[in-house]
Amino acid sequence: MRILGIETSCDETGIAIYDDKLGIMSHRLYSQIAVHADYGGVVPELASRDHVRKTIPLIKEVLAEANLTPQDLDGVAYTAGPGLVGALLVGCSIGRSLAYGWNLPAIPVHHMEGHLLAPMLEDNVPEFPFVALLVSGGHTMLVRVDGIGEYKLLGESVDDAAGEAFDKTAKLLGLDYPGGPVLAKMAEQGEVGRFKLPRPMTDRPGLDFSFSGLKTAAGTLVRKETEHLSEAEKAQTFADIANAFQQAVVDTLAIKCKRALKQEGLKRLVIAGGVSANTSLREKLAITTEKLGGEVFYPRPEFCTDNGAMIAYAGLQRLQTGQLEELTFKAKPRWPLDTLPPVDIKA
Repeated sequence: MRILGIETSCDETGIAIYDDKLGIMSHRLYSQIAVHADYGGVVPELASRDHVRKTIPLIKEVLAEANLTPQDLDGVAYTAGPGLVGALLVGCSIGRSLAYGWNLPAIPVHHMEGHLLAPMLEDNVPEFPFVALLVSGGHTMLVRVDGIGEYKLLGESVDDAAGEAFDKTAKLLGLDYPGGPVLAKMAEQGEVGRFKLPRPMTDRPGLDFSFSGLKTAAGTLVRKETEHLSEAEKAQTFADIANAFQQAVVDTLAIKCKRALKQEGLKRLVIAGGVSANTSLREKLAITTEKLGGEVFYPRPEFCTDNGAMIAYAGLQRLQTGQLEELTFKAKPRWPLDTLPPVDIKA
C-alpha cells in the first residue's frame, strides 16, 4: 500500500509519500520560521495562510519526485490534531477533499502518534512494549506503548513543555526565534558547573513535568548575573546560563525516563519530537538506558521536527486495518493520545 501524508498542525508544512514495502518514496518540508521571526513566536492566522499557499505545491512536488500520479495512491492521511485549529483545518480540508476527488480513503492522524511512531521509519526499529518520551515545543509526556493505539499516559507537563521552555529562555538570553536550537548551540560554549539550576519535580514521586519555574529561575539568573558586565563578559555569562539551563532540562527528562522504565519494568526507550534532536539529551538518555541494560531509539534529526513522513506512516497503519474517515471531518486542537483505538497488526 502507498499513502500520502499531510502535516499542517503548527508552523511547518510537511508532505510525504510512504510505501509499505519501499518506505519513504518522497518527502518535503517547508518551515515558516521566516514568517514568524519578527513576532517572536507563531502567529496562528499567518501559519494558516501560509499552509494554504504551500500545501498543494508541495503535494505536486512529492508526486513528481516519486514519479507517481494520484491513481498510484491507496489513501490520504492528514494530521487532524492536536495543534492550532486554523492550521489543522487547512490540512484536514485539503486532505479530505483530495481523497474525495481521487476516490481514495481518508485517514485522520493524531499528531503525537505520528511523532511516537517516527522511529519506525529507521532501520533499527524498537519492539513493543516500550516507554516513549514525546518532547517538543507543545508537548512533554511519558507514554507506555504496548502496540499501535495501545497507549497509557504515565506523566506529562503541568505547565510549559520542554521545547517551550527552551524557546522562552532563549528569548531571555536575547536569542532570535526559534531560540531552542540556538540556545543548545550556545550551551556548548558555556562553562559546565558555573551555575546550578533546579531539576523540577524530581524530588517527589510521580512522572509529571514542570518547566515554568525553571524558566523563571533562568530569567532571575540572567538579571542577577549580567548587570554591569561588558559585552564580552555578558556573552560568556549567557553561554554559561544556557549550559546550566540545558543541563537542568536534560537531567530532569533523564531522571523521569529512568523512573518510568523501572516503574513499567521495561528496557526500551523511544524519544521523539523536536527536542529529541538535542545532542545532549540523546547522549544522556543513551547512558541512562545503558546502565539499566536497555536501549534508546529515536528518529533521524529531520524526522524529529513535524513532518509528513511520520503522518503517512501512522496513517498507513490505520488504513491497513480499515480505520477510515467518513465524508465529514473534524479538526481536534485538543485530542488525548490515550483515547485512540488500537490497531490490530494481524488484521
